[in-house]
Amino acid sequence: MPRISTALDLPPTEIEQIIRHASFAPSLHNTQPWRFRLLPQVIELHYDPARLLPAADPAGRELRLACGAALFNLRLALENAGTRPNVTLLPHFAGPTVLAEVRSGGRTDPRPEARRLHAAIPRRHSHRAPFRDVPVPTAERSHMLHAAQSEQCRLHIVTPGELGTLEGLVHRAHRIQEADPRFRTELAAWTGRPAETSEGVPTSAAGPRPGPQDQWVHRDFSAGVSPRPEGVEYESYPLLAVLCTPQDTRYAELQAGQAVQNVWLTATARGLAASMISEVIEVPDTRDELRDLLGGTLQPQALLRIGYGGPTVPAPRRAVDDLILDEGRTT
Repeated sequence: MPRISTALDLPPTEIEQIIRHASFAPSLHNTQPWRFRLLPQVIELHYDPARLLPAADPAGRELRLACGAALFNLRLALENAGTRPNVTLLPHFAGPTVLAEVRSGGRTDPRPEARRLHAAIPRRHSHRAPFRDVPVPTAERSHMLHAAQSEQCRLHIVTPGELGTLEGLVHRAHRIQEADPRFRTELAAWTGRPAETSEGVPTSAAGPRPGPQDQWVHRDFSAGVSPRPEGVEYESYPLLAVLCTPQDTRYAELQAGQAVQNVWLTATARGLAASMISEVIEVPDTRDELRDLLGGTLQPQALLRIGYGGPTVPAPRRAVDDLILDEGRTT
């Protein structure tokens, strides 16, 4: 078992907390596909090839978005510890699984906004239950738009005129995936898990079982184990936002992951909840049509459902020791 070591002139106890906060990031089916290598002058962010989902994510886009989200948490945690993070994405001459290197840019006082977002890290989780029938105010939308822009990305708020077409794309993507036995097997392997699990989606965090009447929530994370409580209905008109990038590259996907987490933490800090509607992005044909719906110039990377929700149970997290690579290993 790797020991937590010092890095960037921070003691092991502080590094452990920083990695723990980095791990509180969203990932497809809660696979948590990130690993960290601790060296005296650098923290390397690696992806874990064993956690790629070949049916849902054969190209690894969702994996890189998840690792980008973990990187944003790492940046916040370092700044909260008084260290300015200097990040290099996809560094040259690095190992094949390295997605980013983070070095110290010197000591710094955390910005007030960074403190607020850092405090929201443990509270942020996927809200798979229904939202309350309360609209998200314009001021809150503006804060989320700014959060995406600060990561060189764009957050497109879906307009009423786009809702019907988008709903059709989401339904079609869901049907395509459900018709694939490999996808169904993969989903079943990561959902409906017991409460003591450290990865995947346990039934306690799954939310109600979706029904045919639901417009925006289709994926059954409960694996059919828990019946839907009587009278529980999903909202018909959540705030829907598409996180987009100008390019469609591995670099852009890592930027998008950081932007998604910035938007999500901004929402959390302001009392909002969110979840992903990722199937429309995962299926290539519907993703292409979504890009056309948005004007054809931006690359859709994530679709967020945002609103006001009640208390729900977060998905579990792996132990920090499991996330640390030995110094001599790169996978």
